[in-house]
Amino acid sequence: MSKKVFYRYNPANDEYERVFPTKRERLHGIIRNLLFWTVICGAIIGVVYLFVGTPREKMLKHENEQLRAELDIMNRRLNASIEVMNDITSRDDNFYRVIMGAQRVSTAKRYAGLDNENRYNYLNSLPDAEIIKNLTRKLDILDRQLYTQIKSFDELQHLARNNRERIKHIPAIQPISSENMKQMASGYGYRRDPIYGTSRFHEGLDFAADRGTPVYATADGKVIHAGWQGGYGNLIEVSHGYGYVTRYAHLSKIDVVEGQAVKRGDKIAEVGNTGKSTGSHLHYEVRLNDTPQNPINYYFMDLTPDEYNEMIRLAENAGHVMD
Repeated sequence: MSKKVFYRYNPANDEYERVFPTKRERLHGIIRNLLFWTVICGAIIGVVYLFVGTPREKMLKHENEQLRAELDIMNRRLNASIEVMNDITSRDDNFYRVIMGAQRVSTAKRYAGLDNENRYNYLNSLPDAEIIKNLTRKLDILDRQLYTQIKSFDELQHLARNNRERIKHIPAIQPISSENMKQMASGYGYRRDPIYGTSRFHEGLDFAADRGTPVYATADGKVIHAGWQGGYGNLIEVSHGYGYVTRYAHLSKIDVVEGQAVKRGDKIAEVGNTGKSTGSHLHYEVRLNDTPQNPINYYFMDLTPDEYNEMIRLAENAGHVMD
């Protein structure tokens, strides 16, 4: 690259004379050029770092993205585990402990020690501190729930060993077998009356089945009614002691008499369509101290977990009563 040559006009001889820069001017020029190219190179490097990034930065960025994805997966799995534990807790409080006559485990006891948020302050200095704190909090909740539930089951096991006779008298199976049941016609709770079209509280479950389908006693007890009773049609009522009574309605045939002792699983009647009924089915009730209970909670002996969940789904989706 050729150097620039400068000339200056000399009026004395009317000629242009070449101008030679001094050492100071040449030094200034060199420094100016160095600064110029330094700024240009710095700008280029900055653009490369900003929009392209170094290989190490790319690797770190990929690792961070992968780590966040793993944290997200862990968070979703923890949420699912806590949801399962909440379901177990609900069954423990509202079903297992009720059956055993035990008091519910208080919320304060189930989550003892988890109300102190300061325990997570040591995580504030970490990258993604809020995500890590949230995951740690959920792990602590799950850990506490597991510990409390194990203690609760230990207590229930002890009660069950000491109350074997009582368990025989608690309704614990379906009144008709699954293979004979066509469908769950109606669940427990408010439903539309098929005759009057109004909403009313349905105090049991309706099992649609063919006429003549066997009906079984769901626990040990004594028959206190066996005959016709108004809208129930042919009705059997069994007292099981400990405050429990079961009812089997709309029967086509009654196989027991009042005062007769029955065992869980004994055939006591056959499905029919008597009384206030719109089709062949069994209306089944469970009462505790004369208060209707949801029978779906009293099938813990003859259904697998999958069958039990399916029964709950059918009961919730059954919207019309047959009686």
